[in-house]
Amino acid sequence: MTDTLPNIIHKLLDIPSLEKLEAQKSSSHNPRILLLYGSNRQPSFSRSLVQESALLLEQIGAEIKIFDPSSLPLPDTTPDTHEKVAELHELMQWSEGQVWCSPEYHGSMSAVFKSQLDWIPELHSTQGKTLALLQVNGGTQSFNVVNQLRTVGRCMHMFIIPNQLSVPEAFLEFDDTTGRMKPSSYYNRLVDVMEELIKFTLLLRDRRNYLLNRYSERGL
Repeated sequence: MTDTLPNIIHKLLDIPSLEKLEAQKSSSHNPRILLLYGSNRQPSFSRSLVQESALLLEQIGAEIKIFDPSSLPLPDTTPDTHEKVAELHELMQWSEGQVWCSPEYHGSMSAVFKSQLDWIPELHSTQGKTLALLQVNGGTQSFNVVNQLRTVGRCMHMFIIPNQLSVPEAFLEFDDTTGRMKPSSYYNRLVDVMEELIKFTLLLRDRRNYLLNRYSERGL
């Protein structure tokens, strides 16, 4: 093409380079990971999988917080100053990466999990943060929920890691006495996912401002 760009576009166009991709700062604190689960049942296998994930993340060197959705009101039924809503908003802001885990109900994520996401309308609290996706199934393996969560995470402008985990017949994968996940190929995959989440979080967290700097928002 021989046509030149209009001057206004040329002036605002960013030419990426390795130098620009260098982190503008170097955070020294441990990666901050928020974990969400999608069931208030006892026992809750999405909660158990999140708790197992939290143990792994702490071993890897992350600071973790788990949000308990049991008393979170339905979206739009109360002001967002509600104690549980305010807690969720604060944790969203605090986090640099997240883990989402929902059971599959009727081929989709649970209402408990979706309610948590529907209380987070502000993109500034999620965009540019890393995200790992998990699901648990009562029956055979399915990927409906992780696929749906991947779509939601993308709409919330998050960096979703490539790896993910779906656990079939989750009631067979946890020890009834300790609640811990049993050794298996699914546990091995969980370790893979948590390691990958921390790697991407460390890689991206200090580059968010540059990576999210968009032409359409630069002084037009």
